[in-house]
Amino acid sequence: MAARFLFLGIGNPHRGDDAAGPRLAERLRENKTLKSLHVDIVDHGGEGVSLMDLWEGAQKTVIVDAMKSGAAVGTVKRFDANVDRLGGGTFHYSSHLFSLAEAVELARQLNRLPQELVVYGIEGRAFEFGAPLSPEVEAALAEVEVRIEREFADA
Repeated sequence: MAARFLFLGIGNPHRGDDAAGPRLAERLRENKTLKSLHVDIVDHGGEGVSLMDLWEGAQKTVIVDAMKSGAAVGTVKRFDANVDRLGGGTFHYSSHLFSLAEAVELARQLNRLPQELVVYGIEGRAFEFGAPLSPEVEAALAEVEVRIEREFADA
């Protein structure tokens, strides 16, 4: 059976920097390398319980979500979620009912993490409805796209 690769772009496309994940999913759908590797690309609102169903059976899942950790806007952080704890404060600023961090920790307890789970957080500034994507977050998307391409190519 072929490896299953999954990219999840988490966020709300209408809430400023929270649109980072869905915006990157749009870009990745045109990425020739990811197409050749048969990566499933999904944008998702971020409700945590359904995330576990999406990544079930995946060899490698890479997630991008906006975060608010106090770092400079546009800062990119990589987490190996099979090893690192995400910390509820970093990914829990939004309107998600059950956050990404909570979903990862619950999946860890239930032994439902994918074989590899990588999370990229992009530090945001504006999360209000109707706010535009910050220029720093927009610039970070190009960097993260290259890193994600490498993540799947090296898997």
